[in-house]
Amino acid sequence: MTITLEQLNAASAQDAARWLDGLYEHSPWIAERALQRRPFKSLAQLKHALVQVLAEAGREAQLALIRAHPELAGKAMVSKTLTAESTNEQTTSGLTNCSPAEFARIQQLNADYNARFGWPFILAVRGPRGSGLTRAEIIATFARRLENHPDFELAECLRNIHRIAEMRLADKFGFEPVLGNQVWDCAELLARHSDPGYAEQGQLTVTYLTAAHQACQVQLQRWMRDCGFDEVRVDAVGNVVGVYHGRDASAKRLLTGSHYDTVRNGGKYDGRLGIFVPLVAVHELHRAGRRLPFGIEVIGFAEEEGQRYKATFLGSGAVTGDFEPTWLDQKDADGITMRAAMRSAGLPATLEAIRAEKRDAARYLGFVEVHIEQGPVLNELDLPLGVVTSINGGVRYQCEVTGMASHAGTTPMNRRRDAAVAVAELAQYVEKRAASVPDVVGKDPNGPAVTVGTVGMLNVPNGSINVVPGRCTFSLDLRATTNAARDALARDVLAELKAICQRRGLQHKVEETMRASAAPSAPAWQQRWERAVEALGLPVFRMPSGAGHDAMKLHEVMPQAMLFVRGLNAGISHNPLESTTNDDADLSVRAFLHLLGQLDEELS
Repeated sequence: MTITLEQLNAASAQDAARWLDGLYEHSPWIAERALQRRPFKSLAQLKHALVQVLAEAGREAQLALIRAHPELAGKAMVSKTLTAESTNEQTTSGLTNCSPAEFARIQQLNADYNARFGWPFILAVRGPRGSGLTRAEIIATFARRLENHPDFELAECLRNIHRIAEMRLADKFGFEPVLGNQVWDCAELLARHSDPGYAEQGQLTVTYLTAAHQACQVQLQRWMRDCGFDEVRVDAVGNVVGVYHGRDASAKRLLTGSHYDTVRNGGKYDGRLGIFVPLVAVHELHRAGRRLPFGIEVIGFAEEEGQRYKATFLGSGAVTGDFEPTWLDQKDADGITMRAAMRSAGLPATLEAIRAEKRDAARYLGFVEVHIEQGPVLNELDLPLGVVTSINGGVRYQCEVTGMASHAGTTPMNRRRDAAVAVAELAQYVEKRAASVPDVVGKDPNGPAVTVGTVGMLNVPNGSINVVPGRCTFSLDLRATTNAARDALARDVLAELKAICQRRGLQHKVEETMRASAAPSAPAWQQRWERAVEALGLPVFRMPSGAGHDAMKLHEVMPQAMLFVRGLNAGISHNPLESTTNDDADLSVRAFLHLLGQLDEELS
């Protein structure tokens, strides 16, 4: 039978538990305890209650649950003693049709995994779309996760168990995340376009104004027209712009969107999710014949990553009137200027045309952006959505420490002027100083600013195994949720660098290469996102963004706020493993539609 929430909320404890039987492998206690938290106003709220029950149960109960699961393509499958749910899942992914080589490989992985961790490998084999992973994908994931730390892998197993339960729950309720499927499918389709040298290897790379980039423009325009946008165009820098008019075409607009370029060998959702979500939302409005008291302008920003040219936020910078004239003369690795690349792509390549793209901020209500989190926080908490409180401000430096290169065997330890050791000492200080600020993410939005610091590049030029390093170059990336905290972190780190060099008899140079201001969310817009999340039956989780986003540029001219969506694989981003589920994507579209509904009520 297909269950409804109304039936579940009204049923006896015994009937409700019977209806939810099978969600968690041989572990009915999870659903039984979750049902004590009735009534549920949404399926998302029920899912979160199940997550909370298992989190509160403790490690031993969690291990027992994991060990209650069968091995993939294991003895239970061969003997046909799997539960009905597991049989369906393993059959959907073709595990019942393994070739002899595939079967042997999986059996070896099962043995190695159990020897390393002491529990069976758990994977939601129906995958992020719910339609099933291929055997090759399953085997590759199995091999990759075999290298994880036991504590991390335990958590990964639990996250996959919750994903399995989520899909089983959808089956019981007859629920299909139709809106999320549309988003997920868009991500797959757009990822077919990739730059030469990467496409042949199955890797996703789309850099500014390449053939793949222009193919993405064509596809985005087609989708915008199909979704019912009234105006669709490519602007003077390659941004794809779609406008869905309000009841009055001259009314103010809500601006939204994100970027469609990628890092090299990147993921399918960074930036692009923020284009697909409003596209699907506008399609829903158009399908219902609904117009709002404001227009919606969606921009697929042409460039945010700074991969082909060092012109980060080029797309959103043109919209805010912050396009640097010198960018046109920049050359890529092949010596092609940006101006020439623009002309080749059919763009005017003139400052006059580019400056005409600057938006009049008075014509807009504000800017909102949906983005994959690009981090592990939501994944670790098993929360699908997070409300961004601020985008971190940051400062970057290229640095050099100079000492004296000398013989590694004949130079006494107390007479060395080792540049690399000095930088290593500084790296430890950066870690300690940045970590000294309490982590209050999701706990106290008014608490201390969050700081992070990274020495991402460290090099000993012309180094040798038997030479004390006389020179060391390195980078510093320092970020914080407020400018004041960023600057305090930078002052302390640079002061420590000076002190270390003085103590060790070394020289140092520091060049600032980037400085970006923090972009706190506009309170009213952040609250709209919070109300949208609450309306879905989910707890409001507030968090800063450590990464930069187009919203940072729009923040300079209008109020902005962001919504984060949980990523799979520990939230990894700028990586082919970057992913999200159709269910989480569905929730993000529904949150976006709820935000539009709030604005409708406010302005009507």
